[in-house]
Amino acid sequence: MTKNIYYIDVMSENAVERFGDIFLNKIQGNLDEYRHLIILCIGTDRATGDSLGPITGHKLVSTVNSGMVSILGTLEKPVHAKNIRQTLDYIEAAYEDPFIAAIDACLGKPESVGYITIGEGPVNPGAGLSKALPTVGNVSITGIVNVATGMDFAVLQNTRLHLVMKMAEVIHDGINLGLENYQKSCSRLNKNIV
Repeated sequence: MTKNIYYIDVMSENAVERFGDIFLNKIQGNLDEYRHLIILCIGTDRATGDSLGPITGHKLVSTVNSGMVSILGTLEKPVHAKNIRQTLDYIEAAYEDPFIAAIDACLGKPESVGYITIGEGPVNPGAGLSKALPTVGNVSITGIVNVATGMDFAVLQNTRLHLVMKMAEVIHDGINLGLENYQKSCSRLNKNIV
């Protein structure tokens, strides 16, 4: 169950800074020089509303340059309902006790559309479409892309790409800002120890 959830309006002027600060807060104390950070971007590019994860992953792959961070789930190689179990098996085999930040799109109340949430605990991919998929993540990041209705698949297909792109931009920029500030704090800590 996700707890300590923060809501960020992607259209607010300080969305990136706020997201970056919260992301930094969530990873600080959970990472050290040996623990790997995996940013798992869940979704498919076959439905506009569900493309938040792969678009964000696509953007992150070209900008995150740390050997201690891996990006899984991109436009080229998405992580979705049909391969998420294999992806989780791969993570378990390849990494010892990684810290996972999972990103996924979701549907919500009308007043919540356009907000990104970030909280402690896993995301539940496929829940909006009643799919029984494994939960995943130490930190969950969701973008509320549209309104939950009884026709959720059709809603995901008819979500505005502009909103998804704006959310992907804020998450991308916020993660990069959080990682940059994390690395600066680690550098200062290392200098103080020497």
